Amino acid sequence: MDAAERDELCFPQLVNSSCRKPPALQSTTLLVHVLLSFVSVLTTALNMLVIISISHFRQLQSPTNLLVLSLAVSDFLVGLVLMPADIISTKSCWYLGNALCTLYHIVGFIITSSSIINIVLISIDRYLAICDPLHYPSRVTLDRTKVSVCLCWICSCIYNTTLILISFLRQSDSHSSCKGECVVVLNNITVTVDFVLTFSVSITVIIILYLRVFVVAVSQARAMRSHIAAHQHSSTINKSELKAAKTLGVVVVVFLICLCPYYAPSFMGEGVEESTSSSSFVDFLVHLNSCMNPLIYAMFYPWFRKSIKLIVTLEILKPNSCHAKIM
Repeated sequence: MDAAERDELCFPQLVNSSCRKPPALQSTTLLVHVLLSFVSVLTTALNMLVIISISHFRQLQSPTNLLVLSLAVSDFLVGLVLMPADIISTKSCWYLGNALCTLYHIVGFIITSSSIINIVLISIDRYLAICDPLHYPSRVTLDRTKVSVCLCWICSCIYNTTLILISFLRQSDSHSSCKGECVVVLNNITVTVDFVLTFSVSITVIIILYLRVFVVAVSQARAMRSHIAAHQHSSTINKSELKAAKTLGVVVVVFLICLCPYYAPSFMGEGVEESTSSSSFVDFLVHLNSCMNPLIYAMFYPWFRKSIKLIVTLEILKPNSCHAKIM
């Protein structure tokens, strides 16, 4: 092999096992990377605004918004960590070694799992608020919600570390992959367990709960139109709770649309392989959801638009700004 061919390898000293460097960026490819970089910055900035808003303003610190805050944290990490890593890894060889490759993918799995659990918790919260409003304030408290959020992240870390990480470590040596590519291969057992627990069970719970919420909301709307004083819990539903259910319902639908293509291979009985050269569009679609959530909040939540104005104008730096009337 001559010198020119060696220069095309990620590791010229490993002629037989090195990957070839990605081709030079063309104008179209460069435009795509600029767009992806913009989405990454936008995702990080918007979710940071959500985090600051709910963390700073006391009026926004409700159990529902605490779940929104947890989801915003996972979305923020997507924009800050996963999106830039994906962009960099597709433009050059992976020189950071197997350990950081493993860490990169396991962090991605943890963030994805925590996002799914957060969506499940949001669905449960809306179900209790709409279908059992009389007992909602006593059942869903800030302390219980904080415990649920902590368990969400702890369980996500333990699950991915024990299941996915161990599977990757067992398979990495036997998988024939060239040096310079960050590859994760999950065995069939791991793929099946992950598909059932992370996707199937969670999606089933989300759909069942929101179908119930939809039925109750429709029955209440009919009762209000016909001026029937029905002796049901649904007659006491607060309009703000119903609006929150609709808004978070949009978040759930968008989340499902973005997530389903990722688990489509598992549904078809195929294996899952994550690498720098495959599934780029599917990965981007999953990550794009993290940018969509704060945009949905901006469209449907007046308090988010008002808090953004106070943050951008630095009004939050004034004394007692945390007690400002946002809602």
